[in-house]
Amino acid sequence: MDPVIAIALWAALFVASHIVISSDAMRPGLIRAIGAMPYRGLYSLVAFATFIPLLLAFAHHKHAGPMLWYLRGVEPIRGLVWLLMLLAFILFVGSFVNPNPGAIGADAIPGATGRGVRGILKVTRHPNFVALTLFALAHMLMNGWAGDVIFFGSIVALAVFGGRHQDARKLRELGASYRALVDQTSFFPGAALLSGRQHWTAADTPWVAIVLGAVVTVVVMMFHPVLFGGHPLG
Repeated sequence: MDPVIAIALWAALFVASHIVISSDAMRPGLIRAIGAMPYRGLYSLVAFATFIPLLLAFAHHKHAGPMLWYLRGVEPIRGLVWLLMLLAFILFVGSFVNPNPGAIGADAIPGATGRGVRGILKVTRHPNFVALTLFALAHMLMNGWAGDVIFFGSIVALAVFGGRHQDARKLRELGASYRALVDQTSFFPGAALLSGRQHWTAADTPWVAIVLGAVVTVVVMMFHPVLFGGHPLG
């Protein structure tokens, strides 16, 4: 099978399986049939069953297919890429320090109104999904081959879908309390701050996430060529 087709096939299965198993047509019935925790286990199993073959297909056929763009020699773009990676790591760490209260494993939503929003949630209510999106976009800039774009593009698609789907489901399940969170925050980073729905204060600065994110970024810059070969992010 053509490498690009193999990557595209597993990428489609990876994204589609998440959409199907978490859809309104499937999710409620599965939870009623097997319970909430077994459903989460099934969801994780399906995720691994599609992502691991996708990852292996990409690993064996890195840089497969035609070149769509080549930006590795453009210094401003390389600087932008590392900035995106820094922001991605900060947001990812911040998603554990100050998680969306409607996310799986987070605290219960009651009391999480617009007035209760703090820290990284003032930037985006889905810091983990945004982190994955920035991570994938950074790699797409440095890897313009068709197979690479499909692989990292599937991560962007799943992250955007995941955030939107979580919002829709939590609005149905939690009603007014989650509506308050949605109204006072944004999915797109910084939109709530720019619109005046949120106001940043010194107390909101996520120092732990910033420090850890910076450390991880430096480590990745140093060891990326050794661990993954080629240029950093390549």
